[in-house]
Amino acid sequence: MRLRITDPTSIVVDHDVASIRAEDASGSFGIFAGHADLVTALEISVVSWREVDGRQGFCAVRNGILTVSDGSRVDIATREAHLGDDLEELEAIVLAGYRTHIEAERSSRTASAKLRMQAIRRMVEALQGGPSEIGL
Repeated sequence: MRLRITDPTSIVVDHDVASIRAEDASGSFGIFAGHADLVTALEISVVSWREVDGRQGFCAVRNGILTVSDGSRVDIATREAHLGDDLEELEAIVLAGYRTHIEAERSSRTASAKLRMQAIRRMVEALQGGPSEIGL
């Protein structure tokens, strides 16, 4: 079975593997050769696999889409991916960083939405000749 993990700038993983473990909103799941076709959205998690020679591999992903095709190809497209040899390190450092980044994005979107609403209110008040004075 072929595993390919890509982010916007590169192919991070392109290996023949015996099995894969990933995580979506329903929980953790495994994929072996011959798996039915599948498309699912991944959570922030670590994708792990066992290569044909028995070696273990790990890659932290910041969300993504996983597809299984013909039971012999698994493709993961993600915003951000980091390879690592140590599962605990990936979980502790990389995943924590992903979660912090998502919280910062969420806060930024909230602040931006508040600023847009304030601007719209002031424009409406100015157009209606309302109480607010626009002092530029």
